[in-house]
Amino acid sequence: MIKKDLLLKNSKWARWMVLLCLSLVMFASYFFDDQFTTISHIFKNPEILDLSWTSGDYGMYGGAYSLLCVWGGLIICGMLLDKWGVRVTGTLFVLLMVGGAVLVMYGISESFNNSGLYSLMARTFEKPSLAFAYAGCALFGLGSEIAGVAVTRSIAKWFRGKEMALAMGLQLALARLGTATALIIVPRIVSLNETYIPFSETSKPALIGFILLLCGLVVWAVFLIFDRNLDNQTAAEALKNNETVKKEDKFRFSDIFRVLGNKHYILISLLCVFFYACIISFRRFATSIIIPRFEIESDIASLMVSLIPFTTMIFTPIFGSLVDMRGKATRWMIVGSFLVLISHLIVGFAPGGVPFYGYLGIAILGVGYSLVPAAMWPSVPKVIPDKNLGTAYSLIYWIQNMGMLLVPIFVGQIIERNIDDEIRAAIHSEYLFIGLSLVAIAVSFILARSSDRHPELQLDVPNKKRKK
Repeated sequence: MIKKDLLLKNSKWARWMVLLCLSLVMFASYFFDDQFTTISHIFKNPEILDLSWTSGDYGMYGGAYSLLCVWGGLIICGMLLDKWGVRVTGTLFVLLMVGGAVLVMYGISESFNNSGLYSLMARTFEKPSLAFAYAGCALFGLGSEIAGVAVTRSIAKWFRGKEMALAMGLQLALARLGTATALIIVPRIVSLNETYIPFSETSKPALIGFILLLCGLVVWAVFLIFDRNLDNQTAAEALKNNETVKKEDKFRFSDIFRVLGNKHYILISLLCVFFYACIISFRRFATSIIIPRFEIESDIASLMVSLIPFTTMIFTPIFGSLVDMRGKATRWMIVGSFLVLISHLIVGFAPGGVPFYGYLGIAILGVGYSLVPAAMWPSVPKVIPDKNLGTAYSLIYWIQNMGMLLVPIFVGQIIERNIDDEIRAAIHSEYLFIGLSLVAIAVSFILARSSDRHPELQLDVPNKKRKK
């Protein structure tokens, strides 16, 4: 008989090794997703690009990440995650993520633009490279989001009753290191000539991202070994104790309605979409906003934007640990939402031409970006049963991706329509982010009040069980 204390998830080295493997997969995903973030301003001058994308085109490309997610992909795949399990479903979508990256990499390459396929697509599409990369980004996005769901669900499985918020915080921190790496490295490997930028330069980040994704496949395989061994141990223990899995404990498709009928879950989901839209969509266009606002060079802008992931790398694990030990998760969500509002007010309306305010606004945004996720993601297992976590997290990602699909398109159009006045374009973009921040604050207050009325959910109770 396997003693409970000998289960792999009760071994510190095993569960932290699992966390490292899962985090490295998402590190690669975040890097690839943010490959253009700190050079997005080049799309203001499509005439110097072999790629010939405009800011509006780039906004369309960014929105493609969420296309399949929004149109039912996340919901269906989330149910498959609960039906087939993390190992089977997660592997399929990690592979889909890599496949989508291959399409993006090829679509923005000189090889594609000189190919017969390009000529064939040109009969239908004005910009075949954009259409091909759009399709690849859509596949990559669905794979990445389901992989993210599988990662979050796996952390809940391995860390329940232990350092769950800290583990989720560390996973987010390491994943965002991928963003930080992209923000720092990409502007330094891409030669941004003011008169001409060839395909060979704009395709460099995608190649590096693809190599990282292949490394992610390797560590995912290591996780699979650990997770299979844990399930074998758990099954052996249940067999020794003459325990069986009850029929009602298995996932049913009707469970999706129970998930959607949970008002606390809906509030968490709404907070997620409005909060993340204020940050992820802003980050895609950050250099296009802060360069004219604070009159800085692109190299300085990339360093300024890198404060977002670097700040979260420091503070997300700290706040996660506080939630584990002290609780008050809904209060942290309120504070984090307020910080995001303050940051956008600073970026939008602080005195122009003073880089200090840019650094201040971005740093505050990073702290807010640390607070809310550290408290929000570990709250989901408190309101949703384990058997439905895959569906629950997928639905949250689905709602979140609605914002990630639409907001970049709106921002791209705002910038393109005000191409002759960059400062006005930046400020008008900030109006949108400020409005989204206000909605996030309102939702966080409603969630906190509901938590007070339902103490049995223990949303504000510490996650880590104290030893008696």
